Amino acid sequence: MNVEKIFRDSGAVMDGHFLLTSGLHSPAYWEKFQVLQYPHYTEQLCQMIADNFRDSGVQLVTGPTVGGVIIAHEVGRLLGVRSIFAEREGDERVFRRGFKISPGEKTLIVDDVITTGSSLVEMVKAVNSHSGKIIGLGVLVDRSKENINLGIPFFSCLKVVVPSYKPEECPLCKQGVPVVKPGSSGRPS
Repeated sequence: MNVEKIFRDSGAVMDGHFLLTSGLHSPAYWEKFQVLQYPHYTEQLCQMIADNFRDSGVQLVTGPTVGGVIIAHEVGRLLGVRSIFAEREGDERVFRRGFKISPGEKTLIVDDVITTGSSLVEMVKAVNSHSGKIIGLGVLVDRSKENINLGIPFFSCLKVVVPSYKPEECPLCKQGVPVVKPGSSGRPS
């Protein structure tokens, strides 16, 4: 399966000057919701994650709001296990709505597009706070410059190398190109 083609065919890869959730700037943005609006694409990508962790004894799949909710649900469906999500509360992720993780419950954390891995770190903390046993991390797109290594098995459907810059080092800012905050509520997604 050509994962990059799925993202390009759905219009998910955009060129410009973007402010990412991480605070970094980038000349490219991967708008995962352009892919996630198509159930057949979502199923294909989530099948890759499910297949990678199928023999790991997954009992629960979880992800962060917003995109991680859809991915967690679909991976959970494909593995035949329940799925829950964590919401932002201040600088961390928390499980609300009565969601519980049993101590030792084998948990797979999923997310959409990662750049720095900060949302995965937040999710690891949230699962650990409930004494869940994290058996893996699965994402649709890994656009990190350096490999994310949290000491947990990691899988991405696609690894892409896209430049990203601290705002003070951004060549697009220096050229005066206006920065765009993609996503909802003026906050990058």
